Amino acid sequence: MAASKASHPYLTDRRLLVEPSILSADFTRLGEECRAAMAAGGDALHIDIMDGHFVPNISLGPVICAATHRAVPHVFLDVHLMVTDPARWVDAFADAGAGHLQFHVEVVPRPAALVEMIRARGMTAGIVLNPDTPASACFDALPMVDTAMLMSVHPGRSGQSFIASVLSKGPELLARMRPDQRLMIDGGVSPVTAPACRAAGCSVLISATAIFGTTDYAAAIAALKG
Repeated sequence: MAASKASHPYLTDRRLLVEPSILSADFTRLGEECRAAMAAGGDALHIDIMDGHFVPNISLGPVICAATHRAVPHVFLDVHLMVTDPARWVDAFADAGAGHLQFHVEVVPRPAALVEMIRARGMTAGIVLNPDTPASACFDALPMVDTAMLMSVHPGRSGQSFIASVLSKGPELLARMRPDQRLMIDGGVSPVTAPACRAAGCSVLISATAIFGTTDYAAAIAALKG
């Protein structure tokens, strides 16, 4: 069962939000890690799905999403599909407890049907741009979705260096977005790079290593929020 819209942080909380990405969590203690990250100030959890085709790596899947949902059933789960065929996975992740499903404009340039599928399963929808993809690639899709996300690394693995040039796309997107939509950023987001992300208009920061790679999750999340 997908997370309740009533608990949807993008719709109910307009503050800057931080989503710890479980890609860098200790999977031998996944439930404990998720609970610790949320207790430390996380606003939602981010789950990266890679198919080994759209990106050169394989990670996680509906089983891990479902396990996360069981461990923290009241936490909103944001699933980022780095896959060639996102429509194939809508039902599986809805059943696994996802509340938000993001897909890449590079594989779905005309997403109306996909967004309808996602919404029909009680989830909100987001569109994602790779670092080399111009903001204009998703202008037509923007009115349909709830969030747009900038990738500030090349998707496929955790721990890469932040690509600052992607931030120039923030104002371009925000100029076309409604007040109820969110601009997100993922990849190399740390206490060092977060101020520039916030200045570019990003109001949801995704961070993996900068949180789970530390011994003080609360301090890391507080620094990301500024």
